[in-house]
Amino acid sequence: MAASVSVSCLGRRVSGLRAGVLGAPPGVRSLSVSPQVLACSWELPCAWRALHTSAVCAKNRAARVRVAKGDKPVSYEEAHAPHHIAHRKGWLSLHTGNLDGEDHAAERTLEDVFLRKFMLGTFPGCLADQIVLKRRANQVDICALVLRQLPAHKFYFLVGYSETLLSHFYKCPVRLHLQTVPSKVVYKYI
Repeated sequence: MAASVSVSCLGRRVSGLRAGVLGAPPGVRSLSVSPQVLACSWELPCAWRALHTSAVCAKNRAARVRVAKGDKPVSYEEAHAPHHIAHRKGWLSLHTGNLDGEDHAAERTLEDVFLRKFMLGTFPGCLADQIVLKRRANQVDICALVLRQLPAHKFYFLVGYSETLLSHFYKCPVRLHLQTVPSKVVYKYI
């Protein structure tokens, strides 16, 4: 059975007179293999995989703020690149879950996400910057900068509401430390 087969593999064209010649083991003259099956066998990930090495560049670029014309206001946290954490800026979540051998790191990360979303929903449009979460022994401290958009008695109510509700959720004392600012704090313009 003479069938002309043309298979592309990694940008190169491989041609053969018969399908049996390309896919047959030694000593077998003809093997009935369709061209579609043969084409799929050349595209297997393990067929042409090779080991590539390159220099390590451990700079995260995902959360970096893009440079504009110099008219974009950014905060201190946004002004520094992610690879400067612990050098120029601190962590936004302080706990011992990321130490070697510590359990429940994933649960703490989910709790952090929940706390941030809860604060964004409780103080809508009032948060001036990122929230800092601190876990000390059995206590959770939430530190935030808040814009002066609401009267003081509403802020006191929301602080008491948040502390009570989160203390019941987490079964540990939760404290909110809020600092009011007149407008968003601009570190520099990019």
